[in-house]
Amino acid sequence: MISMISNLQKRDLQHVWHPCSQMKDYEDLPPIVIKSGKGIYLYDENGKQYIDAVSSWWVNLFGHCNERISTALVNQAFQLEHAIFANFTHEPAIFLAEKLVKITPNGLKKVFFADNGSSAIEVALKMSFQYHMQKDKRKKKRFLALTDAYHGETLGALSVGGVGLYNDVFRPLLLDTERAQGPDCFRCPFNDRPDHCSAPCLSFIEEKLELYHEEITAIIIEPLIQAAAGMKMYPPSYLKKLKELCLQYDVHLIADEIAVGFGRTGTMFACEQAGITPDFMCLSKGLTGGYLPLSVVLTTDDVYQAFYDDYHTMKAFLHSHSYTGNPLACRVALEVLQIFEEDDYIEQIRGKSTYMDKLATGVFNHQAYVGEYRQTGMVGAIELVKDKETKEPFPSEERIGYKIYQIALENGLLLRPLGNVLYFMPPYVITKEEIKTMIEKTNKAIQEFFCTR
Repeated sequence: MISMISNLQKRDLQHVWHPCSQMKDYEDLPPIVIKSGKGIYLYDENGKQYIDAVSSWWVNLFGHCNERISTALVNQAFQLEHAIFANFTHEPAIFLAEKLVKITPNGLKKVFFADNGSSAIEVALKMSFQYHMQKDKRKKKRFLALTDAYHGETLGALSVGGVGLYNDVFRPLLLDTERAQGPDCFRCPFNDRPDHCSAPCLSFIEEKLELYHEEITAIIIEPLIQAAAGMKMYPPSYLKKLKELCLQYDVHLIADEIAVGFGRTGTMFACEQAGITPDFMCLSKGLTGGYLPLSVVLTTDDVYQAFYDDYHTMKAFLHSHSYTGNPLACRVALEVLQIFEEDDYIEQIRGKSTYMDKLATGVFNHQAYVGEYRQTGMVGAIELVKDKETKEPFPSEERIGYKIYQIALENGLLLRPLGNVLYFMPPYVITKEEIKTMIEKTNKAIQEFFCTR
């Protein structure tokens, strides 16, 4: 137990149960009380600043307390804070839906509002299943998902997830999901070169579809990056071929772009790099720039028409929540999209990601305990290994990433590890000098840990 703990920390630990945490860890590292934020920085109750290198769970795009977004939120709050979304609508939702249809892949014409990433996944799963039931394809009752996938933590989302840390205890409650081996370019079983990858690992999915396509309603995937799996990155060719398989076997494709959408991969949406249109696209996180909970599911006219009928047929999609289409969140999201457009942020992201990749590769790839530094767009990942030649990982119980995270915090850097993987996903307003500082502080934390280990 640490000796100094603030009054606010004591009060927090008395009543607050934090997410994705073993609360006993907080005896040694109590929750840091954040009082304010600006740009890429968070400031605690003692005035110490932290570089938010993970965009506060991947949601912040244009910096904390962004003046434009804050102003839009305040103005909307004085006009309309919320209204029932059944039989009513409002300008922020209408304008946002129009903008999303315009910027997402061609063919996505309808927008369904939800309130967080897991809810968006539930919506897509339910829509796909109900679609096939209403098309009299009644054998299609299962989903196909990838190993190591992460799609959220409600029961439906967990069912298509593949990270045992989240899933295993709930296994008796989960949907019967078929699982295919996912891509792992760092430990590729085919020894393909990432820069010339022909996606041979897609054969694992093809085998499953050959056997079970009559039972499969949809396959769900995180395009280009399996995030919670340890930022596993794979090429667009995989997505392109997957879409062809889905068409061949009459299976929906659900693109979970919750983590990778809105510029993270270097394009507005990851699916753009493969030139594909999924049947469902789930968006959240960066949608509101880190301000408010909101998610959407975009789908096609074909899906929509399967639900469009007279009331007595009972074909409507009866899914809702009280804050559906919340005007505050929609107005904030609209401002986020306007910032992208007016300030040409995709071009800025490409320039900064090239700089970050070159600098980080030079710093990390020669180190004994770094198996690989990899990057897609503004997402960079450092995979720590016990043996560089064999790529043997450190045992999970050693908590290597967590220990380096603690050192980084002491040095004013927020890095939330994924097992043995440290990653960068900073707000886009980060400067090149701040990128350099972020990488230097990360390197210092790694070196300090392994020097004292």
